[in-house]
Amino acid sequence: SSSAVAMPQGLDFSQALSEIEGMGGKGSNLPEMRVRPLAKRRVDMHSFCNPSGFQRSPYLSARGNFANIFQGSTEEGYKAYHADKYDEDKNPNGIINFGTSENKLCFDLMSKRLTQADMNVMDPSLLQYPDWKGHLFLREEVARFLTYYCKAPAPLKAENVIVLNGCGSLFSALATVLCDPGEAVLIATPFYGGITQSVFLYGNVKLVYVYLDSKITGTNTRPFQLTVEKLEKALQDARAEGVTVRALILLNPQNPLGDIYSLSELRDYLEFAKRHELHVIVDEIYMLSVFDESATFHSVLGMDRLPDPQRTHVMWGITKDFAVSGIRFGTLYTENQDVANAVASLCYFHGVCGPVQHKVAQLLRDRGQSVAPYWINQVYLRANHARLKAAHTYVTDELKTLGVPFLNRNAGFFVWIDFRKYLKTGTFEEELLLWKRFLDNKVLLSCGKAFECSEPGWFRIIFADKTHRLQLGMQRIRKVLEEREQEILAEEKEQPCQSDQDGKADSTDEVIFVSRHQDPSCASNSSLGDLIGLLQQQMRSSDWLQKNTVEQFA
Repeated sequence: SSSAVAMPQGLDFSQALSEIEGMGGKGSNLPEMRVRPLAKRRVDMHSFCNPSGFQRSPYLSARGNFANIFQGSTEEGYKAYHADKYDEDKNPNGIINFGTSENKLCFDLMSKRLTQADMNVMDPSLLQYPDWKGHLFLREEVARFLTYYCKAPAPLKAENVIVLNGCGSLFSALATVLCDPGEAVLIATPFYGGITQSVFLYGNVKLVYVYLDSKITGTNTRPFQLTVEKLEKALQDARAEGVTVRALILLNPQNPLGDIYSLSELRDYLEFAKRHELHVIVDEIYMLSVFDESATFHSVLGMDRLPDPQRTHVMWGITKDFAVSGIRFGTLYTENQDVANAVASLCYFHGVCGPVQHKVAQLLRDRGQSVAPYWINQVYLRANHARLKAAHTYVTDELKTLGVPFLNRNAGFFVWIDFRKYLKTGTFEEELLLWKRFLDNKVLLSCGKAFECSEPGWFRIIFADKTHRLQLGMQRIRKVLEEREQEILAEEKEQPCQSDQDGKADSTDEVIFVSRHQDPSCASNSSLGDLIGLLQQQMRSSDWLQKNTVEQFA
């Protein structure tokens, strides 16, 4: 799993397979990868392909063989979880899933709403082929829904709405119609790894990475900050090596960071894309999962003026915001009718069945006694945000107690955690070992390499779960970290001359307790809780606690 396969510029699957077969399990690291020509590392397969013992199947094409081995820690952990799911009664020693981004807090609300009488309709038209863009009644409701929640300056139009079975299918369709094989899209790392499968494996389109890091410098006012300067550099590097970049992908709110882009940042990114005639694919799948009033989400569809409306395409779905990941539904809004029609032609493969389209339309039109969606605002979102906030507070309080740095944002279902101090050598191989150690202790997390993070040691944890699972999962995490801490201390005692690790940042120098989403102008503000967390981290990272144990005090 530590081997890297760089996709050739022409995206020749046969050549890629030959490279995999010729690999003897030789590892690679990010510095080595970065000095290779850009075109030869367009898609880093470090965390996706395991060539160990690989044999080409005679029953599959080169592309089929490649798909067969295209997997990483995310897929491996997901399979392990489904084979050994935690159940409070039937399997209390099973795996707790903090790796898959699902909201498990609102089953009571959604199951009740989806089983009400208005949902159970079976009209003949629902059992027949629809307009491939989606039934008109659904697209009209989507347009009204997005107009309201995205705060659009003018009513959005149903003719610009396309419905597919999930945002993964939308990424695949857009990559196919906007790019030719071998061309590329620009995306900042770390990012949701499923996009790689949708864009590269399915659409034969490459990814140009804009590497972000955690260091706060003069131009970076927050960790992993995306700037136009970084976009410009990645684009120019790609073009200098003959790579044609057609589009930019933006995730807002960002997964796994939880960042919410300000209006000025969004405008800057869109202006950058316009200058270079790039399409912009904006994924706003978590737009209603901003659970703290101090954070404000701005949709691209709410902007007074889009710099390039014909090249701006916005995605959303009910999977995250309505806690129904088992219902595959995603929607695209684009004013470009050429793009809309091209994507619609692929809806034959990615359509949403008629009865589900009816249920989604009923869900989105739930206006009740008010012009605004009554049940959504007054019942569901109010309860969902309160539950997300409580779960987030529990997990982050636990992390502060452990002295673990993290990005403390108020959007999505995840916390981006800094476990670098638990890596002795600071490599992705060591990160993978720590990930497997969590899995061996029956808790599934997502490691940073699955998101193409440039710094080993970052992990994503999903907190949108019930209290008893959060408590048990955090206990298991604490056990692993405490054991690892003792091992590192023992190793340093045996090899004191190597206690200072060259090239590895001390977590205490870059403790990241950001109390809430902040604009750059106020990013330097710090709360009392942040300062307490900093002190806890410094205490835990010193040897004072080892010299002055509880037993000695007793």
